[in-house]
Amino acid sequence: MYRATRRTVTFSLLALLAACGKPSSKFKSYSGPPVTQVVVNKGKRRLYLLSGKTVLKAYDVGLGNVPVGHKRFEGDGKTPEGIYFIDRFNPRSRYHLSVGVSYPDPQDTAYAEALGRKPGGDIFIHGWGPEGNALAPKRRDWTAGCIAVKDEEIEEIFAMVRPGVPIVISP
Repeated sequence: MYRATRRTVTFSLLALLAACGKPSSKFKSYSGPPVTQVVVNKGKRRLYLLSGKTVLKAYDVGLGNVPVGHKRFEGDGKTPEGIYFIDRFNPRSRYHLSVGVSYPDPQDTAYAEALGRKPGGDIFIHGWGPEGNALAPKRRDWTAGCIAVKDEEIEEIFAMVRPGVPIVISP
């Protein structure tokens, strides 16, 4: 009897583990058409991944906590506007995953420095981050100037874009 019970328990545990499946990874793969441009429309709070003129994916986004206007200075809470490039990837981001935007460009830096200020930096497209993040998703625009999407969405973006892809951020 003991042997049958032990066998049943062992089988039940194995079945439970098999039902759980393989833990999902935040690192996805992508084998579709190349993303040739990222477009962010701040007014519509939308991010588009394009291949040529074809929209491959579109996402709702959150912006900096002062979303109207172009980022000029460190700490202004604005999301930049203009043409930048995807320039880095952070797989250990505090906000799940993140994809870097090349802000500030030389003009942004010159403008800020002419006024004795710093232009800021570390602008990313990133996820909402750890559970319990006090700001997301409670407020739409909550970042310090970054572009925020859901964690599942940044996994797709992280897999699809490549360094050097232009990102156009419009008002």
